[in-house]
Amino acid sequence: MIKGIGLLLCGILLTAWPALAQERAAIVAASAAERQREIDILGIKEMQKGATAYDIGAPGNANYEEARANPYPRLPALMVLDNGTPVTTPAQWDKRRAEIKALFDENVYGKYPAHIPGVTWTVTGTEQKDVSGVPALIKHVSGLVDNSAYPAISVTIDMDVVTPIATKGQKVPVIIGGGSVRPRPVFSFPPGQPVHRLKMPDNPPDPAKLLLQKGWGFVYIDYNAVQADNGAGLTRGIIGLTSKGQPRKLDDWGVLRAWAWADSRALDYLQTDPDVNARAVGVMGHSRGGKAALVAMADDPRIAIGYISSSGAGGANLYRRNYGETMGNLAGVSEFHWFAGNFLRYAAAGHTANEMPVDAHEFIALVAPRPIFIGGGALITDPEYAPGDAWQDAQGMFEAAVAASPAWRVLGVQGLGITTFPPVNTLVQTGRIAYRQHAYGHTPAPNWPFFIDFAGRYLKAAP
Repeated sequence: MIKGIGLLLCGILLTAWPALAQERAAIVAASAAERQREIDILGIKEMQKGATAYDIGAPGNANYEEARANPYPRLPALMVLDNGTPVTTPAQWDKRRAEIKALFDENVYGKYPAHIPGVTWTVTGTEQKDVSGVPALIKHVSGLVDNSAYPAISVTIDMDVVTPIATKGQKVPVIIGGGSVRPRPVFSFPPGQPVHRLKMPDNPPDPAKLLLQKGWGFVYIDYNAVQADNGAGLTRGIIGLTSKGQPRKLDDWGVLRAWAWADSRALDYLQTDPDVNARAVGVMGHSRGGKAALVAMADDPRIAIGYISSSGAGGANLYRRNYGETMGNLAGVSEFHWFAGNFLRYAAAGHTANEMPVDAHEFIALVAPRPIFIGGGALITDPEYAPGDAWQDAQGMFEAAVAASPAWRVLGVQGLGITTFPPVNTLVQTGRIAYRQHAYGHTPAPNWPFFIDFAGRYLKAAP
């Protein structure tokens, strides 16, 4: 029976694959055209080539040697105002924070439009069922974005709000991105394409189960319905709606900021949900989702805590590193849309990240004084597996957290608390920046129990 179902699924996928491949090719072509349009406006003649991830030591592969990782060890000054005044007080930090955010808006993530239409929320259905073995209440919620100014594009924010039945009558903490009750895709690789094995624990922790057992909830958001994860979609989704279907300007927001906007609008709804403590809402994201979760935390001070997992380059990792993913990759056809068009300047041939006026430690610092957990996996040299999570550069993220910590100190609390890179599987949580590098591949699962323990210091249920 199971074998028969498997053969049926394979047959369906093989039949559908040519159409899917054709659709994907069209998206790639349109993404490449939009990238080239932005490159041409910037007057760039040639872009840096990206690195490959898997063939350790081969020509063109990413660097995974720490001895070659820091060509530009001097980072932009975090605690100095643009006029040269050292930042020593919270009031001065407020000014410095605004300066840093403006630089990231212009050069990295793009600016929010001056006018973004409002969202009308509707609970479209509720159900009670076991989620990961825990009785839970699931609210299906839809946020309709006002498109009266440009009816040609419709955008909805569809999400599930999941809370434990056992806590009915209380307002509980929830983590946006903490789980899903929707089925996972069963197949994502074309026939014949090699699949690099991901090293995972034998019994990976289930975040939905851990959160619900603790008496907390979680929220799943369909981000791709808000903004597609490709350059072809920049004239559609919420970005296209606000630009009325026109190509974006070079300092307009990219996809990461659009997803962060969705988190903030979700929090608008959660402030009205009778089962949610709106002052105890956190955000979690992994990989590109980790980048977006960090943007959401930096942009929305209402978000109480964050679990930023394997966010790597373009997230919590220093740009001034030569380890794992490169600037050429970030500015490539499959990733440039995450950022503002202006970001492409720093990946032009003959240019380096050292020319950027900011670096990731400054973006992490925008979160202060709130707690944040930064995690990732390790380098794995066993040829049976992909090289672990080295592409995301766990040490580079740690170094960024170290360099960000003075922002917490000036606000009267401790940031990371250490400066020496810790061994794998060592939890650092002496301050409001927690850090842990697990021993597995590109997965957030091994760090979930540690994040929940850390978050338990700060998030509480309310009557």
